[in-house]
This record gives sequence, C-alpha cells and structure tokens, in this order.
Amino acid sequence: MNKLYIGNVSAEATEEDLESIFEQWKIPHSGPFLVKTGYAFVDCPDEKAAMKAIDVLSGKVELQGKLLEVEHSVPKRQRSCKLQIRNIPPHMQWEVLDGMLAQYGAVDSCEQVNTDTETAVVNVRYGAKDQARLAMEKLNGSMMENYALKVSYIPDEAAAQEGPSPGGRRGFNSRGPPRSGSPGLGARPKVQSDIPLRMLVPTQFVGAIIGKEGATIRNITKQTHSKIDIHRKENAGAAEKPITIHSTPEGCSNACRTIMEIMQKEAIDTKFTEEIPLKILAHNNFVGRLIGKEGRNLKKIEQDTETKITISPLQDLTLYNPERTITVKGTIEACSRAEEEVMKKVGESYDSDMAAMNLQSNLIPGLNLNALGLFPSGAPGMGSNMSSVPPPGAHGGGSSFGGHPESETVHLFIPALAVGAIIGKQGQHIKQLSHFAGASIKIAPAEGMDAKLRMVIIIGPPEAQFKAQCRIFGKLKEENFFGPKEEVKLEAHIKVPSFAAGRVIGKGGKTVNDLQNLTCAEVVVPRDQAPDENDQVIVKISGHFFACQLAQRKIQEILAQVRRQQQPKPAPGAQPPPSRRK
Repeated sequence: MNKLYIGNVSAEATEEDLESIFEQWKIPHSGPFLVKTGYAFVDCPDEKAAMKAIDVLSGKVELQGKLLEVEHSVPKRQRSCKLQIRNIPPHMQWEVLDGMLAQYGAVDSCEQVNTDTETAVVNVRYGAKDQARLAMEKLNGSMMENYALKVSYIPDEAAAQEGPSPGGRRGFNSRGPPRSGSPGLGARPKVQSDIPLRMLVPTQFVGAIIGKEGATIRNITKQTHSKIDIHRKENAGAAEKPITIHSTPEGCSNACRTIMEIMQKEAIDTKFTEEIPLKILAHNNFVGRLIGKEGRNLKKIEQDTETKITISPLQDLTLYNPERTITVKGTIEACSRAEEEVMKKVGESYDSDMAAMNLQSNLIPGLNLNALGLFPSGAPGMGSNMSSVPPPGAHGGGSSFGGHPESETVHLFIPALAVGAIIGKQGQHIKQLSHFAGASIKIAPAEGMDAKLRMVIIIGPPEAQFKAQCRIFGKLKEENFFGPKEEVKLEAHIKVPSFAAGRVIGKGGKTVNDLQNLTCAEVVVPRDQAPDENDQVIVKISGHFFACQLAQRKIQEILAQVRRQQQPKPAPGAQPPPSRRK
C-alpha cells in the first residue's frame, strides 16, 4: 500500500506547496494531493517512493514553519495488531528489544526492515489489538538511549477482512509491509546464527562493494537473504572498514564469498597487486576455543581448507575493541571453506556461553543480562572473560530483583601484580567498576612483602557480585596476566556460619561433591579451621568465571535454606517476625 498521510500541515498550505516539496526532493507521486485542514493524502507509484518520502520528509522538512509528519495512510479498519517502530538505537540488542515489546503483550513476530537510515526499523505484530494499541501509546515518543522512538500502525490486511477495530493515536515515520527473513538489529536471524559474521575489508574496495547508488550491496543482500552493514563512518581515515553480515550461517558464507569475489575483480581492474586476505573479526572470548589446546583446532582448519590462518595478538585488544582479527590466506574457495569452519567454532562457543549465562540468570531471579554489558559491540556474543567497558548510560546499584536481595561478601584473590590494573590510574578503574556493578570493591593490604596474591573484597547483592567479578576476570585476561590459551581461573572465599558448614559439605561429603560435579568448580571447606569472631568459617571456590558464579549461587541457596529453617515458627494468629539479616 503506497498511499501516504501527511500530517502537521499548515492551514494555509495548498496542493501546489506540497507538489513543490515533492519535486524539490525528487519524490514521485502518482496522483493529486488531497488537502484537508491540517493534513493531506497522496498516492505514490510504488513502495520505494513512499519509503523515500517518509525517510526524507517526516520530521525533517518544514512547510510554512511547521515540520511535516509523513507516514503510510492506514484506514481504521486496518489498524489492528501490526505496528512499525522507527528510530531504534543502532546498536540495540534483540534481547533488549524483545523484553521491551513483551511488556505490552504476546509478540507474534518482529522483523527488521532494511533502511538507509543509521537507526533501525522493525515491524511488529502483537497477538491482540489491545496489546498493539497499548504498545503504541506507551512507546511512541518514549526515549531510549537518547533516541525518541516513533511508532505507527501499518496496514493489516487480515484486519480489514475481520471488520472494524479500535484505532490508536497516530505516530509518524512509519514504513511499509515487513520484508520476510530480514534479520538484523544486533543480529537475530530467524534461523540459526545468533552471531553475525564480521569482516574487515580494505577501504579502497568499499565503493565497489556498495556499487552505484547501492545497487551491488542490495543485490548481495537479496541473493544471500542477509542484512549487511558497512560501517563506513567508523575509524575515519583507517585503511580498513568493518562489515557486519546478519543471516543464517549459509547466508553469511555466501555473502562473504561474493564480497571476496568483488574485491578480487576490483583489484584486477585497478591493478592492485597485493594479496587480499579474508579478515574475520571475532570477540576475544571465543578465540581461545577456536585455537584449541596447543593450537589443534586452528591447525585442523588450516589443513582441511588448505589455508594459512593467523590471529592478531592479545596486545592489540583495548577496552573499546575486544575483537581479534583472524587473517585467512588462500584461494577464494579455500578462504570461504575456512570461514565456514571458523564461524562454526565461534558459534559453538557462543551457544555454550549462552547456556551457562541462561543457567546463571535462572539462579538469580530477575537478573538483567543485557544491563551487564556482557555483549560485544555489534554482536550478542559474550563469554567468561569480558574486556568491554560498561555501556554508556549503564547505572550500577539498581537491582532488578523482586524485593531487596541480601548483600553478600566475597573475597576474590587476584595476582598481586594485577592490583594496579584493577585500581587504574588515580583509582579511576575501580571507581568505575564499583559504580557500574553497584558494589563496594576494595583491595585488602598485602599479607607480607612476598605475597603473590591480593584479596579483593566485594560487597553487594548477587547481581552486583556477578557484574563486579565478571569485569575483574575480564580485566585480568585483557591485561595478559593469563596466557592466550589459558582460561582465567581465580579463587573466591565466602564465609558461612559454622553450624551451616556441615550442610555445605553434606553427609559423607555428598553435597560438596555434587556441587563440584555440577559447577566444574573446586569447592573446599577446610575441616581444621577455627570459626572467627562471628562464628563463621570459610568456603573456598576455585575455577573459571561461570564455575565460580554457579558455585557461589548454589552455596547461597543452601545458606538461605538453613536461615529459613533457623527462624522460629510464628504461633497461630501471630504476626511473623521480621526476617533476619546476616
């Protein structure tokens, strides 16, 4: 449907005024303007023209001092369950968007619309009309990361057959019907891959990849059923530009191969004689597993695909760039096969980390994984060793738990040489970390001149513990306190009431053994330790980040159970006593 509604039109505006604006911006229209008081209608010859009018004019072009609002004209009978949401922050993760939309009802589908704008656009279908209406009312104009969302109805042909439905208030800047199979928005294809393929290409080939008026890139997108973002504005003046491809694994590989072929042809045409390797960007969290023990995984890929693969050093990583560059040299056919194998390994690592993360979120009710800043920029991957900084605007201290979770104290032991990295220049890093996590974080004094470990005292509720410890593990990896093929493993101590130690150990050590089997962490309750002044003893937990976190949560579950059993039961009719805090 290509009929447009033009709102916020001056009462003095004429048909000629609107025609002049459309001519000025080279937007074709296939019929006269129907001008009413304060608004107008016009038909466009096709969807492309209608979309151009919305993109170019709505909220941007004035007529007699008033900014025009342009959107698809949607009859009331077709205003049902389908909405379009525009001006979505470009780096927003699918999980965040899904959570936002789910607040207003069941979402049947959510598909991204390909657009030339930097911000994202999605078409959403709700399960019921009242849910769509509520989402429209609540989201239109609401702010998200300094972007004002723009929501409007889009034609719902099914609704027209069902009869009239209640209409919502008008939004603006809408777009036409959904494009099936459009993944994107931080990479959520409808089938398989949650990880986009990220490539680096020489800047001089970007123009050939895009093509005249974008024709080449549109053709690649159409043929490979993918969404391709060329980040031309990143790293101004850089010799290489990143490209992000969102699709199924097969779609990503096909697009990658096509891009390599275009670059090779352009190199021949421009007499560019240097070899053009395939460069894949992958988050550092996944690279260790891609390499494999003693480099076996990488060697196998090289042998199977007849390529030469090198990976950029850890030293190239920064807080703002947690990606490593995987350079593949060989024929286009060989490089394409290598890309498939590399991304297969990366995908397996991502799936493994997501499973661990989901298990963690189940153990901490209400844990907002997206607020943790665990996902690398441009991709939803995350892992046990994070090196990204808190996202802009992230606020610490606000717990997403129901009620007020109890504060916990964890003593985390780090290499003594790493203390400076954790504290940062003039204490900035530890202050930032404390603010982000919403936890108190202090470094205990060294126990002797030759102490190889230092104790970090972290005080805060479970979510704050998760955030703080995750950042510390990641910082140690990033600063090379552990080798490139070595996983960060630390020891954490938590104190438990001496009378509860037996419950942690279990009969014949069964509980602690089960705990170790479940979490893959080493859990020890030293039997010869004397309780401290608070009648508490130490439980030692050693392992990588997720193992430590899982063990901590399980032990806290046992302690919560013990505390509940210690509380006196109220007499019939009496008020229950207030809960005790440790």
